[in-house]
Amino acid sequence: MSPTAPPKSRADADTLSIPTARNVDHYAYTVADLDAAVDFCTTVLGADVLYRLGPVEEPDSDWMARQLGVHPRASTHIAMLRLGPDSNLELFQYTAPEQRTQAPEFTDVGGHHIGIHVSDLDVALAKAERSPHVRVLGEPQTVPSGPTAGNRWIHLLTDWGMRLELRELAPELPYEKETAARVYRPAGDWPRGLPGALGVGHVGYSVADLDEAVAFFTGPMGGELAYRTTESVDARTARRQYAVQAPFRKDTAAIRLGPVTTVELSSHEIEGRRTERPRNSDVGGHHLAFFVDDVERAAAWLAATDGAEVLGEPQLIEDGGPIHGDRWVYFRGVGGFQLEVLNMPPGMPYEQYTAARRFGPSPRWTNR
Repeated sequence: MSPTAPPKSRADADTLSIPTARNVDHYAYTVADLDAAVDFCTTVLGADVLYRLGPVEEPDSDWMARQLGVHPRASTHIAMLRLGPDSNLELFQYTAPEQRTQAPEFTDVGGHHIGIHVSDLDVALAKAERSPHVRVLGEPQTVPSGPTAGNRWIHLLTDWGMRLELRELAPELPYEKETAARVYRPAGDWPRGLPGALGVGHVGYSVADLDEAVAFFTGPMGGELAYRTTESVDARTARRQYAVQAPFRKDTAAIRLGPVTTVELSSHEIEGRRTERPRNSDVGGHHLAFFVDDVERAAAWLAATDGAEVLGEPQLIEDGGPIHGDRWVYFRGVGGFQLEVLNMPPGMPYEQYTAARRFGPSPRWTNR
């Protein structure tokens, strides 16, 4: 099938998302210590390792720069995990010239977290805080008012650099009276996760321009805005609940992105905020990937879409390794947000060595 470029105007678009998109395939993060991250995710969160790769490098060409947006002499090791009933988590450990090793703070552009939704916050927290690799920030909080009044939450920091949020959703939320849009409410079976863990309910990212990011993710990325919130956080709460050393203002938009994903985009007003987004090869770098049926068609569409920049060309992995047959390409969204489209056909080689399987693909983007 020949690719069809989309119109530049969202109002004239004939599709609600990237062509042939099925679902968000995985969340990806660059960490300082891959072994420590994998150990934590498997032993504390109950993840399954699907495969490991590496080193991935091309020392005699500019391939790493063209395809991944990193230094051409960068090298990386990768682990792909199944995280709960409906998520895949990809972890990277890079070595690269000029690598930033200090991850962005929560309020910096590029700050991020994974939100695990639970049926009973207190029970899940009691298990999580027994891990020597977890620092609990403050105490469980209840949202007092606004679109998400009644939700309970708490943030955790791992010693390998990831921020987690445990969240217990209220049975009914005020925003639901105002719109037909809904955040994803995971309700799956996660027997080896934290007690009462239901699934990854959201992933959060700090952006430079919230309006710009919302327009991009609800426009060509096919998302649906559920609600927006504004919060002023005083100095004590900032330190205790967020590990942020100054008061800040937080504006957040919750966007339903396909069948099983909610993306929370936030912008922060705070003195001294870091505004340069981390590269894929920096500790704290990250990307979000979409499963599509036709990578070439999706890439051609993205290349003609305002706010998107395709990196290099679609790639086909034919090395005989765990993901032989994977087709993929990275792209950037507004503000330099790193993204990917990929297709993995059924029966990938890694399946010969583990009973664990990747989540997806969903039947269709609108399957809910």
